[in-house]
Amino acid sequence: MKTVRLSAEDNVVTAISPLAVGDEGASALIPRGHKMSAVAIPKDAPVIKYAQVIGYAAEDIAQGAHVHTQNLEFRNVDTEYEFSTNLRPVAPAETRDTFMGYRRASGRVGTRNYIAVLTSVNCSATAARKIAAHFTDERLAEYPNVDGVVAFVHGTGCGMAGSGDGFEALQRVMWGYARNPNVAAVLMAGLGCEMNQIDWLIEAYGLVPGPLFQSMNIQDVGGLRKTVELGIKKIETMLPLVNDVQREECPASELIVALQCGGSDAWSGITANPALGYACDLLVAQGGTGVLAETPEIYGAEHLLTARAADRETGDKLIGLIRWWEDYTTRNLGSMDNNPSPGNKKGGLTTILEKSLGAAAKGGTTPLTGVYKYAEPVTKPGFAFMDSPGYDPASVTGQIASGCNLVTFTTGRGSAFGAKPSPSLKIATNTEMYNRMTEDMDINAGTILSDGASVEQVGRQIYETLLRVASGEKTKSEAQGLGDYEFVPWQIGAVM
Repeated sequence: MKTVRLSAEDNVVTAISPLAVGDEGASALIPRGHKMSAVAIPKDAPVIKYAQVIGYAAEDIAQGAHVHTQNLEFRNVDTEYEFSTNLRPVAPAETRDTFMGYRRASGRVGTRNYIAVLTSVNCSATAARKIAAHFTDERLAEYPNVDGVVAFVHGTGCGMAGSGDGFEALQRVMWGYARNPNVAAVLMAGLGCEMNQIDWLIEAYGLVPGPLFQSMNIQDVGGLRKTVELGIKKIETMLPLVNDVQREECPASELIVALQCGGSDAWSGITANPALGYACDLLVAQGGTGVLAETPEIYGAEHLLTARAADRETGDKLIGLIRWWEDYTTRNLGSMDNNPSPGNKKGGLTTILEKSLGAAAKGGTTPLTGVYKYAEPVTKPGFAFMDSPGYDPASVTGQIASGCNLVTFTTGRGSAFGAKPSPSLKIATNTEMYNRMTEDMDINAGTILSDGASVEQVGRQIYETLLRVASGEKTKSEAQGLGDYEFVPWQIGAVM
């Protein structure tokens, strides 16, 4: 067979390999990963994949035709939602899995041991980068338990309203990174006159200054050079304290895992995302947490999540996010179908509805226990959703700020992504791309198609790899030094 049909209800199939005219009844050349009509589809009739609507026929589509952007169109979703009708609580695991982590004074557990230089405003970004750059691998050699000194800099913090969604989101990101269990010590660097005042952040979030949490402003210190020199001295005093922290055995329930995808293709919803969903179910059975995000990329699949909502309030929160995004895109003269990207479409994805149905599979099957604002702390174990854009760096930044100490990242086209302070596990959707980008991919979920592996087998492989990475095993992105430039807080609201 050269095609795969995902549900008996589907009226399209997906080409496993390129189809020539006549192959499997094809009436046109159909690229690998693209859709072919299994039956004749009249104009305006729904096109069905995953047993769900992914769009509507823009013209009469003959049986065997290539179904893609030329004849499949997006229409806004108008769905009747059900709440808590598909609750499948997972049974607690019979054996309790563990990993070797860093238990913090807060009680939470880290998988890495970083010192963070956080900036309140873009004006202090150069100072932060110069401070972090001083601590080379050679200078850190005598501190083997310290994973690095990292500057988290951004392009905002001033020229913004001092209240509202944008200001609050930025403060949650800064607070979240300062409190992430993968960060052992923090130095906050500001300019002094910015809108996003460090003192306000400390007061608002109850951060306690001390040996492992210090701050400074360039204007108070006396300029850039003096600030860099003082920052280096402050971190030099932190290093011995951070190095003294030792890994200890911790339960898998302490893991909070970001569920992320980027550079998706037609196989994402067939191989890697369902396998990651199975791994998420295994984690939830241990009492751990999986955090799905990218609100525009569940658009058209949100009804599947409301049916899994633990209660009506949780489901309503999710629908509230969908409505906000519909309004947000409309007032900015956009469309929810601005996503998929050109690369997604080249890989066979046509509409946001099709992409979303595959993306939602990362969340597994367990109840949705909570819906959170961007960078809001995730407080309940289980499967959760956090609001964010579909832009990967901004979305992962929010997930890490929410408390994620590991990141999983599925990709079909190939994405060279990594994050700090939380290591990123890269999961390929197809064997062809995995073989082409072996230096970047940790796991090949493409074996589900190429080698006959099951979703459950690959899901368990992902879960077991997460435990090893949580214990210190380096991911491919860590080995290549990724993560210093992927800190991208979502900038909401006007720049003034």
